[in-house]
Order: sequence, then structure tokens, then C-alpha cells
Amino acid sequence: MSIKRTLSALAVNTSGLALIELAYALPVLMGVGMYGAEVANVAMVRMRVNQISMHAADNASRIGEGSLLSQKKIYESDINDLFVGADRQAGKYVDIFENGRIIISSLEKHSDGGQYIHWQRCKGKKVHVSSYGTAGVNSSSRPVNGMGPAGARITAPADQAVIFVEISYDYQPLISSTFTNTRTITTRGAFNVRDRRDLTQIYDRTGSDPVSSCDTYDGVD
Repeated sequence: MSIKRTLSALAVNTSGLALIELAYALPVLMGVGMYGAEVANVAMVRMRVNQISMHAADNASRIGEGSLLSQKKIYESDINDLFVGADRQAGKYVDIFENGRIIISSLEKHSDGGQYIHWQRCKGKKVHVSSYGTAGVNSSSRPVNGMGPAGARITAPADQAVIFVEISYDYQPLISSTFTNTRTITTRGAFNVRDRRDLTQIYDRTGSDPVSSCDTYDGVD
């Protein structure tokens, strides 16, 4: 009789229905929550990488030493400092040089009227070359049709330079790559050089300044 009463009581007991519904819905809710978190993380990382490219281009367009009576000279150490600043801005969360690469280019106009990349400096362990060409001594050897995406090409005016920064970054998922199609984040930034700059070369302040060559894939110390 005791077993019969227990079974009868269970038959009309509805206190566990909500728990069962939650058990069915929980995987869906967790999936939606993780998807939302990953999407938000992609947006945040993309914004940070974009800010790095803009700030690096802005800073590179301002560097140089000189007076009102002379053209500003830029040094290898100045460019190395730019990379250090980008590393500090990115922080360990993004770790821009471990998972990405920054390419700084000086776009200039040659005397024959063509556009060319006078010099490039790179930093980062990601294997990635400039999407818009490599540095060359003149436009006849390595001409470029400006820099930037199709339909929004940037060109340099005569006797001036445009600093163009390109960043390619391998996105590191917050939870899992299953929740996003984003694998690589690419951003760009460009600014005209401020003041009058000596465009002939990048100088060596100490005689032994390290050069952030685009043939080397490393980070900052």
C-alpha cells in the first residue's frame, strides 16, 4: 500500500516540470550566451587593432627632429619607439606582435610622377607581407598605384609623404572559433606627414640603432 500511495503521489506531482524544462533549454541558452560573448569580443578586438593602426600612422607622421629653419630628420630609434608604443597600447590581451604584424610604409611621389614606397619597417611574428607593394628606390623599379583598398586608394602629393600603416592580426577566440567566422583582422591607417620632413633617408642616431626590417619576424623586447 505504501508503494501504491507513493506512485500515486508522483503521478500528480508537477514540482519537477520547471527543472526538466530548464534542463532542455540550458544547452541552447549557453550556446546563445557564448555566441554573444564571442561576437562582442571580436568587435572589441577589431576596434582596438584599428585604433593601433590609426595611432601608429598618426605618430609616425609627427616624428622627427629639426627646427623651423631645417627639415625634420627621422631616426631608426624613433620608429622602434613607435612599435614599443603600439605594443603598450595593445596590451597582453591582444598581444599584437605575438599574433600579428604591423607594417609602416612611407608612400611618396617620384620625380617622374609615379607613386612608390620609399621605405618600410615591420614588426610582429605573423608571416604577412604588405598588401600594396614593397619598398623600392624609385617608382620605375617598384611602382604602386597608391595604397589602400580598391576605390579608396591614397596617393602622396609631390615633395611630401603619406605614412600608411597596415596591421594583420590572427584573432584569438575568447571561447572557441566555432562561434565566429573571423580568423584574421586587417586594419589600415594613413596620415600625411606633418611639417617639412627630410625624405632622403632614415637616419641612425647612434650608429648602431636596430632596424625593424620587414625580413625579420619578431616582437619588441
